[in-house]
Amino acid sequence: MNLMDAQINRQVIATAAQHDGPIETDAVIVGAGPVGLFQVFELGLLEIKAHVIDSLAYPGGQCIELYPDKPIYDIPAVPVCTGKELTDSLLKQIQPFGATFHFGQEVSTVERQQDGRFYVETSRGTRFLTKTIFIAAGVGAFQPKLLRVEGLSRFDDTQLFYRVRNPADFAGKNIVVVGGGDSALDWALNFVNDGPNKAESVILIHRRDGFKAAPASVAKMKALCDSYEMQFIVGQITGYDEKDGRLVGVKVTGADGITRVVPLDLLLVFFGLSPKLGPIAEWGLDIERKQLRVDTEKFSTNTPGIFAVGDINTYPGKKKLILSGFHECALAAFGAAPIIFPDKKIHLQYTTTSPKLHKVLGVESPVFD
Repeated sequence: MNLMDAQINRQVIATAAQHDGPIETDAVIVGAGPVGLFQVFELGLLEIKAHVIDSLAYPGGQCIELYPDKPIYDIPAVPVCTGKELTDSLLKQIQPFGATFHFGQEVSTVERQQDGRFYVETSRGTRFLTKTIFIAAGVGAFQPKLLRVEGLSRFDDTQLFYRVRNPADFAGKNIVVVGGGDSALDWALNFVNDGPNKAESVILIHRRDGFKAAPASVAKMKALCDSYEMQFIVGQITGYDEKDGRLVGVKVTGADGITRVVPLDLLLVFFGLSPKLGPIAEWGLDIERKQLRVDTEKFSTNTPGIFAVGDINTYPGKKKLILSGFHECALAAFGAAPIIFPDKKIHLQYTTTSPKLHKVLGVESPVFD
């Protein structure tokens, strides 16, 4: 996946040009996942322009990085969409607001200035002076948990994968999938099912017979095993076989202590993510279990002017759902407005009936009889 893969990205994304001094702005959003993108929208309705920073080379966050083709069913009024479709729709929705994106960089410095603004600098030397910061960094700078077998890492991104970027690359191959969560089950089932990406064979390996996945997926997997359309092995990978510099099999040690060799073309590992806050941990914010504590009135951190929305935050009753993050974006935008416009009274307006919002959105106001 790269920036060109998103069909409409070139039309809606303004990337940053060279700038001599710090870029002065009202808002900086850290994270270009679905919640970060929707934060652009909620700020835009209040006529607040934003710059968006993301460590990835493209927008979409986890939706694009981990499951671009997996269906999502809990977006309001959208019965089903993929992670890529959701990202593309959000990019189209925020197009009127002209956000500027800064990809492939992390925020390395955040310092409060005497005038109340924040000095922000990224790992690539991009500098900002901003009135507010919105942290929408998901679980932080997430990294896949690795399969720790000595020497196996040299097959990374050639035969060993921790995410599926292009399902077509796995078509017709003998695949071993490792893991017991939703991602492992979903992709194993995906490659067994008939279709253009159907694998030659699929073997699922998990260290035990219990799963942290949807019961329906587990039942479907067991039914496919019973009909000999795939195979499930209980055990752990403890070694591998290679031939002529290529990975040809993995050694799986079962609960009986016996090690068996499982042949393969490609190895997919889904052990989950290891969240890392990275530089965010050094910003002096109130952190609880690698998450940022916020209030539920405006989703502010303990530092006025810095807000946190989406999976990065925590509060009593928090649910890590995309739709919850969207709600948080709206309240965070209204919480930031008095900081950005201290002399302006902010009124709640509705996109259905407000001529002002219609103008901001670039649409014609409807005429009601």
